[in-house]
Amino acid sequence: MLMQNPSKFVQVISDITSRKLIRYFLQGLLFVAPIGITATVMFKMLAFVDDLIDINIPGLGILIVFSSITLLGALASTLFAKPVFDLIENLLNHVPFVKVLYSSVKDFMDAFVGKDKKFTQPVLVLTAQESNLHMVGFVTKSDLPELGLEGMVAVYFPHSYNFSGNVYLVSKQHIKPIHASPTEVMKFVVSGGVSGLHR
Repeated sequence: MLMQNPSKFVQVISDITSRKLIRYFLQGLLFVAPIGITATVMFKMLAFVDDLIDINIPGLGILIVFSSITLLGALASTLFAKPVFDLIENLLNHVPFVKVLYSSVKDFMDAFVGKDKKFTQPVLVLTAQESNLHMVGFVTKSDLPELGLEGMVAVYFPHSYNFSGNVYLVSKQHIKPIHASPTEVMKFVVSGGVSGLHR
C-alpha cells in the first residue's frame, strides 16, 4: 500500500526518522546536561574564589582557601589558639545585629558540618488527616520547653530544587521516623522526589 504511494512512504520514513532523532537528542541531553551544569557550577565557583585571591593560575585560589581554612581549623583546636578564637566568638556574640547574623550562620553551618549535626532524623509528618497528606522533614529540636510547648518538636522542611526551607512546630503524634540515610532523604526532598532513597 505504501509502495503504491511513494509520497506517503517518504512521509512515514520521515516521521520515524524524526522521532528517532528527537529520542537520540533527548538521550544525549540527559547525559550531557548534568555533566555540563555540574562542570559550569564548579568552574564558576573556582573562578569566583580565584578572583577573590587575585591569582592568574586557575584552581590555585581554591587550593589556598582550602589550605587556609584547614590550617585555621587545626589552629583553633590547639590549647594555645583556642582562647583567642573563643574571645573573638564571644565579642561577635555581644555586638547588636552582628550577634543575630553570626549566631544564625554558625548554627546553620554547625547543623551540617559540626559535631552535633542536626539533619540526622528524617521524619514523615502528617499535615492533612482528611487527605492523608504527609511531608518529609528533619527533626531539629525534639523538645521545646523554652517555648512552653510540651509534646511538640521543631521540624525543618527543605524546599525542592532550592537551598531554603521552613521550620514548623508539630505535635509528636503526627510524626513518624523514616528509617533511611539522612543524606539520601535530603537528596530525595531537594530533588523533588526523583533522586536518593537507593536500596
